[in-house]
Amino acid sequence: MLDTRPAGIWHRCSNALAGLAARLPSACAVCHAWPAQRVCPACRAQFAPPLARCTTCACVVPDGVAQCGQCLLHPPPLHACLAAVDYGYPWAQLLAQFKFQGDPGWAAVFAALMRQTPGAPDALAQADWVLPVPLSRARLAQRGYNQALLLARRLAGARVPPELLLRTREAEVQSHLTRAQRLRNLRGAFALDPQRAHLLTGSRVLLVDDVMTTGATLHSAAAPLRAAGAAHITAMVLARTP
Repeated sequence: MLDTRPAGIWHRCSNALAGLAARLPSACAVCHAWPAQRVCPACRAQFAPPLARCTTCACVVPDGVAQCGQCLLHPPPLHACLAAVDYGYPWAQLLAQFKFQGDPGWAAVFAALMRQTPGAPDALAQADWVLPVPLSRARLAQRGYNQALLLARRLAGARVPPELLLRTREAEVQSHLTRAQRLRNLRGAFALDPQRAHLLTGSRVLLVDDVMTTGATLHSAAAPLRAAGAAHITAMVLARTP
């Protein structure tokens, strides 16, 4: 059945615009070569090299190291964590266009980078559910779309169920908060649709977001998944703050 709700219409239009924008010839947003993809192959190779990362928080680690010391001392509530790039030049500026300047066309570019991350093909193939980290209603109304949802749909299509993972309340802006303050700020901010929570029991879940800073948001979003009995939770983000 065709979804005629305003949110459904907006998501279909956003996906169509994102796909169109990704195919139109343009200058590379980084080196300005013309004609090129939005980020040309040379810039992807230069600014998105594969790096050894901690398997559970995606911080960069020395080659041959599986987990960072922090994760060994304090195991996170994620079984695995994947990140395509470090949050810095040029990705921080491009993400700002995606999130704050009304440019959903970046979803296709960023999802392609995420799909090429070591471990990502297996994580996507094994996931029973792919869940974007939800925005609050106020933030969604302000922005017009949830960037994590656009990424998730580019990555997994039909395996992204609508509104299974919910944002239950607005939280304080987190940019100035410490990790401990962020965790307190987000406590109880996420929940599962109570009528469908049983679907998570014994399942493998892939959580999708655009940026991971301290991990507080993803860890808080994982809490109701663990409570519902999810067997394995992987987080996948475009960018990880060093």
